[in-house]
Amino acid sequence: MIAATPRYTEADLETILVSKEQIRKRVEELGRDLSKHFEGKDVTVVSILSGALVFTADLIRSCDFATRLDCLRAESYGNLMSADAPPRITNPLKTDISGRHVLVVDDILDSGNTLRAIIKYLSQAEPASLSTCVLLDKPSRHSSEFTADFKGFTIPDEFVVGYGLDFAERYRNLSCIGVLKKDLQKQESHA
Repeated sequence: MIAATPRYTEADLETILVSKEQIRKRVEELGRDLSKHFEGKDVTVVSILSGALVFTADLIRSCDFATRLDCLRAESYGNLMSADAPPRITNPLKTDISGRHVLVVDDILDSGNTLRAIIKYLSQAEPASLSTCVLLDKPSRHSSEFTADFKGFTIPDEFVVGYGLDFAERYRNLSCIGVLKKDLQKQESHA
């Protein structure tokens, strides 16, 4: 007998923190705010893979300024539920950001370690400006005074999935953001 393949759906969520409609509305608002901030400028958007990919795609379609897009991979979670170790930047940018305006887009500001490391790394290229935009902010988890310039939603200290955010590379496909059921977190961490 062939085992059924898990579906990884909203039914696996304990609760939905941010609905699809709330995300759509807030991304449009962020697009307007960023368009005012970067008016008349050519901006290199750096999406942090893989979690920020969905957010970045929707965000740049909501912005009204010239963009170039590049991606950077920073690994901090793996199959774990917290990012306590320093992140590793595992691939360089393909575009030159020297003297350019740069917007770093990430999925979540948790401890701040990942974004802080990315900003330090990108600063070495001497961009004209360096701004940050995160979809989610968990202020109770910040390990320093680092804050993002633009934020989508402030959320409690819960492990969330959906809209690009994953657990063990699953649940990125959900159109909402929610808390994964505790029993599934335990099952997946041993898979």
